[in-house]
Amino acid sequence: MPFYQLAVLPSDVSGRKLGLALNAPAPPPLATCRLDHPEGGALLLGVLGASHVVTVTHGASDFSEQVSCTARGLGVDLPERTVAPGYCLKSSTDIYDEAAFRRIAHQLRERCAQGQQWLGGAFPGDDAALTVLTAEPDGAGWSWQTWHLYPAASGGMVVHTVSRWLP
Repeated sequence: MPFYQLAVLPSDVSGRKLGLALNAPAPPPLATCRLDHPEGGALLLGVLGASHVVTVTHGASDFSEQVSCTARGLGVDLPERTVAPGYCLKSSTDIYDEAAFRRIAHQLRERCAQGQQWLGGAFPGDDAALTVLTAEPDGAGWSWQTWHLYPAASGGMVVHTVSRWLP
């Protein structure tokens, strides 16, 4: 699926400052990928400034998830786990040494190049400054995963989310 070299500096520069907002207005994405559900409806993956938005349209059951520093002001700090009607999210934040961090970035770039349901965006300054998303139909709903990579002086931070939405 698409992988974009974005010509903007990331606006979210710390994984520790990410928040979660559900069904809140999101800024326009820098890059998107639309996936159609075989039973109707669609999911839109969106790369924000080193963060993401996922929007589901399913009849009268529209839904959105935004993980960004902006979302922190609209919702809550990014939790390790949250549950709402028809929705759940799990997140993890891990610090990696230089070799492991670069390996993760390389693997995610390859997955975007080879996968049919992937979207990635790279930011200027470091080829490992990435936001990557993937999604697939899950019954009548959707499951998706995201990775937010934040390079540091030695290694970097990876914020990984796994979400599921059912109508």
